[in-house]
Amino acid sequence: MKTMSKRILIAGVAAAALLSGTVGSLMAADKPVIATVVKISGIPWFDRMNTGVEAFQKANPDVVASQSGPPTSDAAQQLQIIQDLTAKGVNALAVVPMDPAVIEGALKRAMDRGIVVVTHEADNEKNTQADVEAFDNKDYGTALNERLAQCMGQKGKWTTFVGSVGSRTHMQWVGAGEANAKKYPGMELVDPNNESFDDANATYEKAKEILRKHPDIKGFQTSAGNDVLGVGRAIDEAGLSGKVCLVGTGLPNPSADLLESGAITAIGFWDPQKAGMAMNSLAKLLLAKKEITDGMDLGVEGYNKVKVTKGAGDGLLVIGNGMVLVDKSTYKPHLF
Repeated sequence: MKTMSKRILIAGVAAAALLSGTVGSLMAADKPVIATVVKISGIPWFDRMNTGVEAFQKANPDVVASQSGPPTSDAAQQLQIIQDLTAKGVNALAVVPMDPAVIEGALKRAMDRGIVVVTHEADNEKNTQADVEAFDNKDYGTALNERLAQCMGQKGKWTTFVGSVGSRTHMQWVGAGEANAKKYPGMELVDPNNESFDDANATYEKAKEILRKHPDIKGFQTSAGNDVLGVGRAIDEAGLSGKVCLVGTGLPNPSADLLESGAITAIGFWDPQKAGMAMNSLAKLLLAKKEITDGMDLGVEGYNKVKVTKGAGDGLLVIGNGMVLVDKSTYKPHLF
């Protein structure tokens, strides 16, 4: 046990040192630094977002844009990264919170120090100057569930997966799904809000457990980007492709094989690349003291005419039009 604890400590120190070195080199650039902090590094969703941060950096050489995140879906680790970046004195933070409530205090301290704060997937975050969403989250959750209901013939048992119950958008999506399903008396929600922590293998094991517990289950609505992969694998291995419906958030490239096999019915998404660019665009505008107005163009596809309203705190809620829903017959034009 001591050896394991020592390994964890060493890993934590190494990660902190790596972040420190990276931020140190960025600060040395003598340009405004916009630091994007994601829920978890090294998964397809946020790898894709990083291409957006890199594209923004290339198009805006007058700033320094970077992305970092914890190696696992851990709100406490994300909090530490935000605190470290704040201590280093970055000019702006663009954060995709694992759990918005956990980082409220850290974001307030950052803003108190004059750091611009922009968030994404967190329309309940109070300590942010602007939260940008790709779409109305209620509309998205409803669209996923309506597609699921169509596949299920509007009857049968179904369940939901979320990255965590602390994930604001995920809970909004499944909440909207539940509300939509009430239109169909034949649909029965069982064992809802299974937490995946965006781990495809853990989701696979949980999905197998649900399939054993409810052999007559007809549908899954999932939220985190890796959930469709884990649940789809469980459905495929059980020989239930095309018999059990699966609709959830996912990316076209990783989901392609399971879409083709019928294990995944449909996926919904927005392009994380464009979301990363939109967050950084907002951060740069706020650094320049520019006004964020209803109908403005952020210069990013899906965010060309944003809706701007009051946010949960003193900041703004900025909503784009970037929702995409595809199935086996329509996913190929969107491959990434």
